[in-house]
Amino acid sequence: MPLRPIDAIFVHPKQRLYVVYYRGGLWCLPRMKIDDRSWQNRRPYVDDSRSLYLSIHQAISDPILAQKLRTLDLPAAVRGSTLSRFELWWETHGFKWLKDRLTAGQSPLAAHQAMGFERPTANKFIDASVQPSNFNTNDSYSNKNDESLESSAIEKDVFADMLAELTDEVMDHKL
Repeated sequence: MPLRPIDAIFVHPKQRLYVVYYRGGLWCLPRMKIDDRSWQNRRPYVDDSRSLYLSIHQAISDPILAQKLRTLDLPAAVRGSTLSRFELWWETHGFKWLKDRLTAGQSPLAAHQAMGFERPTANKFIDASVQPSNFNTNDSYSNKNDESLESSAIEKDVFADMLAELTDEVMDHKL
């Protein structure tokens, strides 16, 4: 593979469970919920991998788990494919697709699409992480709103770091 293995979320439709493709290995989550607690209770997936289909939803809403699993906003043509077809696509087209997205200034991270950003860049997130402190001067905001703005800024900064790291890895990669 041109880069380190990808993180992706698969679904086993008959057993109704998530299987996470994490750095080339398959891990079964104990329930149909993708969060840090489920991830901590994961176990190796040992069943037939032909029953796995790539989930159409790759975004992880749990910010702690999203830092560990860097899932990508994969093209629609790949979503729903089997594990073997997905691996073949990733080995053949993954690096070019990833590089094209980053060159165009688009984030390939699924977490960014889930947060509703159209064309996020690392600089945009870093600039946005500074802004919530300006809102603290307005007395109409309650402490709870201030905390939610700060936690949102932290999440954006985390995703900005993830994007910057991924960009460096792809753009500095020598074939």
